[in-house]
Amino acid sequence: MRLALGIEYDGTDFCGWQRLSHERSVQAEVEAALTFVAAHPVEVTCAGRTDAGVHARCQVVHFDSDATRSERAWVLGANSRLARDVAVLWARPVADGFHARFGARARRYRYTILNRPVRAALAARFVTWERVPLDVEAMQRAAQALVGEHDFSAFRTVACQANSPMRNVHAIAVARRGDEVAIEIEANAFLHHMVRNVVGSLLPIGRGERAEAWLAELLQGRDRSVAGPTAPASGLAFLAPRYPAEWNLPPEVTL
Repeated sequence: MRLALGIEYDGTDFCGWQRLSHERSVQAEVEAALTFVAAHPVEVTCAGRTDAGVHARCQVVHFDSDATRSERAWVLGANSRLARDVAVLWARPVADGFHARFGARARRYRYTILNRPVRAALAARFVTWERVPLDVEAMQRAAQALVGEHDFSAFRTVACQANSPMRNVHAIAVARRGDEVAIEIEANAFLHHMVRNVVGSLLPIGRGERAEAWLAELLQGRDRSVAGPTAPASGLAFLAPRYPAEWNLPPEVTL
């Protein structure tokens, strides 16, 4: 049987999603918990790997098991073995053709900025602090240049291993709610550090240091060296992938 899981995690104390022999990873801890529940070794495939310090509201994974367990047993059993910063949200049996990574038609991220004169205490692990008042309307207008299919080389880390810099951004929105500014972006897929690099180039526009047209110029120039710096990992959360309705997954991950 193939199963899909939704997983939430605080990425602060992890080296990222991917299993590494010498550091704490989300993948290794999830696999160890599922191995306990299944009573056989389990390896999972995720919708999209996250970097060190990046969080997830609903990461989706799939794995195969011949163990007979209810959906509730998979969730409660795994959570009984997981640390406080990782939780399985749901489990669903899926057809053998389901693939968490290749089956996703879109992925969504949110970057959260605490925009006030004083740094965060309670939310420090989940936001990036910016003391200078941001012009959210200017950031929103500038960001629309990214919508559509483009070469995102200007927002791609030099370590990116993707075969192509072409990505299709479905939507991007910058909005303020009180002291927080949220940047949400949905695309078919993302390059390494793409969202954090976009945010790093939107911030100078929000501070009034760059014109709104600068983001479009960076996109066209395709030169990472002249774009803004990579924004910190703490503000970034992988919201969820999206799959066709045929897989009968929960609404938050369904197109």
